[in-house]
Amino acid sequence: MDHQETARKIVDAVGGTKNINSVYHCVTRLRFDLKDNGKVNDAELKKLDKVMGTNVSGDQFQVIIGNQVASVFNAMVKEYPAFKNSDGAGAKPAEEKKQNVISRLFEFIAGVFAPILPAIAGAGLLKGLIALLVWLGWMTAGTDAYRIISAIGDGVFNYLPMLIAFSAARKFGSNPFVAVGVSAALMYPDITALLSSGEPVSFIGIPVTAVTYASSVIPILLAIWLMSYVEKGVDRIIPSSLKLLLVPLLTLLIVVPVTLVAIGPLGTIIGNALSGGINWLLSEGGVIAGIILGGAMALIVMTGMHYALVPVIISNLATLGVDKFLPLTYISNMGQAGATLGVFFRARDKKLKSMALSTSFTALMGVTEPAMYGVNMRYKKPFTAGMIGSAAGGGFALAFGTNAYVLAGNGGIPGLPALIGPTFWFGLGGMVIAFVVAAIAAVILGIKEEQGDAVVQTVGGTEKQAQPSTVDEAPLDIETDNPIPASNEIIYSPLTGKAIPLSEVNDPTFSDELMGKGVAFVPEVGELASPVTGTVMNVFKTKHAMVIRSHDGVELLIHVGINTVKLRGQYFEAHVQTGDKVQAGDRLLTFDLENIAKEYDITTAMVVTNTSDYQTVLPAKLGEISIKEPVLKVEV
Repeated sequence: MDHQETARKIVDAVGGTKNINSVYHCVTRLRFDLKDNGKVNDAELKKLDKVMGTNVSGDQFQVIIGNQVASVFNAMVKEYPAFKNSDGAGAKPAEEKKQNVISRLFEFIAGVFAPILPAIAGAGLLKGLIALLVWLGWMTAGTDAYRIISAIGDGVFNYLPMLIAFSAARKFGSNPFVAVGVSAALMYPDITALLSSGEPVSFIGIPVTAVTYASSVIPILLAIWLMSYVEKGVDRIIPSSLKLLLVPLLTLLIVVPVTLVAIGPLGTIIGNALSGGINWLLSEGGVIAGIILGGAMALIVMTGMHYALVPVIISNLATLGVDKFLPLTYISNMGQAGATLGVFFRARDKKLKSMALSTSFTALMGVTEPAMYGVNMRYKKPFTAGMIGSAAGGGFALAFGTNAYVLAGNGGIPGLPALIGPTFWFGLGGMVIAFVVAAIAAVILGIKEEQGDAVVQTVGGTEKQAQPSTVDEAPLDIETDNPIPASNEIIYSPLTGKAIPLSEVNDPTFSDELMGKGVAFVPEVGELASPVTGTVMNVFKTKHAMVIRSHDGVELLIHVGINTVKLRGQYFEAHVQTGDKVQAGDRLLTFDLENIAKEYDITTAMVVTNTSDYQTVLPAKLGEISIKEPVLKVEV
């Protein structure tokens, strides 16, 4: 499948162009701001050969591509030109999307910094390479060549406020060129000289605090935030014929002085307090801070919380020349790479071994998504092993005060120039420790290879997993710990109503048998009973679905209604919990059939999620049916 076709299929799977507010890409993934995440067909996305997985951070829907993400995005822009300048500025207001404050903050920071990271990473890597050349004696500091190349690397960081201003203005929906004008005024040489003269400075009698805006982050973010309100306010009161001249004029005349007098100093205080507090924790916390943050780094990245630290990292590098947080991201990546290598040594399935080995290598190269999402999280224990290794490596690195000296844009071996400096060997040692400890931990912890085929519930746009776990009723395969189907089995109806073929369900996840074979029901009574004697493996938080494993190993997903995940548990009452033992016919769930049917299709699907373990899975009866009547038969 070529990039063009992949792009089309991705757009279709996320709900089409009308469901997309904006899309941009980072190093490994497409980042969508969607009108409704519930319209995403996650199963179709994961069937695409160039899609490694999906993730939701805040309200941002991410499609993980890997190294080919830029090519896929370019193909998407070629197919849909409206996405060319899409960077989040066209997103719906946060209050409309009902995000909490933290989600809005993470999304805003990601939306501002992701578009400018290529410039920062490129300049940072160049600075790292220069440091390496000087360290090796291949270049001499102070030569013309050194000064010219240094200017290329330093220029981005010195004029960083201009990049941030442009990107933030587009995120706020303001004029980005006026925003650059604001940042240019703050960094104008005469203003810089005036503020650094040591003499008192005032503007129409109001004192101006001396602040250096070059390389700053927080002050310019606050200035453009203010500008977004000023610009819109001025635009409302200026006649249409004069908007072109007066709106930018008044915006500049208001925002620049207010920033010099109040916003800039406030932003500097906030930025210094934030970076100072974090730097103090990393410097003084030593081994303990390294263990905690190193071990938790993968979770921090997964939830998107690392974006809150991006301004601090960039500010540290631009003003202090070092940062202690970045080495922990390298160490975390090595932990995930080592854990995946441990899966290679432990796994028996040849396909899994091949995938583990290849994704371990790509993680070493700084692209961790295939390893993290394709292997480690899929089997759970390797992910834990990766965190154990990262904790060990992080503790070692911060015990010796390891620093990063530039932002190289790659958290793997190719990005090592970012660590070149007095603490380089300690940083490298932390990476090696994380890799080795994680690999050993993964081998010791082992894996249950059936977890790779765990139930994935994607209806309503939210991926959930119901992982099978070992139960003492079913015999186990000594090679894989998989429950062995003991015999043929009859599955009873969990509902009273009408049994229909699964193909009639108005949801391709079920009708196309992506989850497995089975049968569906149009219920007439709002009561769900157990179709087998066995164990409740998972009761979804929204109570609209359950996973049950029979005594003989049949795994069943029962999903009440279509898109009922959106009810968030309203109208549902669960009468069992995960881990409960049940008999066929025991009550599992009651639900308000009448109220649910007012908004949603009440058709209920029951599928055998381990269909591949059986030769035959066929309906035993269709039509009118009652609880505990035979409805499905499975044969080994």
